Amino acid sequence: MFKTIMNDIDSVFARDPAARNRFEVLLCYPGVHALIIYRFSNFLWRNHLKLLGRFMSYIGRFITGIEIHPGAKIGARLFIDHGMGVVIGETATIGNDVTIYHDVTLGGTSLSSGLRHPQIGNGVIIGAGAQLLGPIKIGNNARVGSNAVVVNDVEDEKTVVGVPARVVSETPEPSKVKEKCFDAYGGAKDAEFDPILDMFQKLQDEVKSLSERVNELEGKNSELADSARKWENK
Repeated sequence: MFKTIMNDIDSVFARDPAARNRFEVLLCYPGVHALIIYRFSNFLWRNHLKLLGRFMSYIGRFITGIEIHPGAKIGARLFIDHGMGVVIGETATIGNDVTIYHDVTLGGTSLSSGLRHPQIGNGVIIGAGAQLLGPIKIGNNARVGSNAVVVNDVEDEKTVVGVPARVVSETPEPSKVKEKCFDAYGGAKDAEFDPILDMFQKLQDEVKSLSERVNELEGKNSELADSARKWENK
C-alpha cells in the first residue's frame, strides 16, 4: 500500500506544473489526502470492517470535500486535481493513470444492488463538472470535456463533450502523446470538429440559399406581373 501511495504522489508531478516536491504535494493536495484515506478505508472494506471503512471515507469527505466510497475500485496513479465536489460511487471502477478535476460525479442511476456506477479505463481525463452516470464504460485514453453529461459508453481514444455528451474527435494515440502535450480539463487539442455544430451550419447555409432563391423567384414573378399589366393596357 505504501508503494501505491508513493506512486499516487509522484503522479502529480507529471500532470501539475505547480507541484514542486513530494512534501508540498503530501501537505497541500487534497486529492492526495483523499486517496490516502481511500486506500485505508478500502482495505477495511475488503476485510469486512465495512462500518469502519465507511466512517473513514466520511472523515475523508469532511476534510477534503472529496467523497470516495470505500467499495470503489481505484487503480494506480489517480490524480484528483483541486478535488472539491468529486463523488465516486460504490461500484465505480477507475483504471491506472486517470485524471479527475473538481465537481466530477461518477454516479449511479439505479436503486439495484448490482453494478450501477461508471467503469473508467486507463489514461482517461475527466474535465471539471462532468457527470458520468450509470454503469457505462469509458474506454482507455478517452477524454470527457468539462460539464459534459455522459450516459452512454465511450470508446477508446474518443473525446466527448456536451449535454448529452457526444463524440467530437479521436484523441491522439498514447504513443504519440508527449508529457508536454497533456490536455487539462478533458479538452483534447484535436477536438476541432463538432458534428452537431457542423449540421446546424449546413442547415443555416441551406436556409440562406433557399431564402435567396425565393427572393429571386419573387423578383421574377413581380417582373412578369408588371409585363402582363403593360400588355393588358396596350
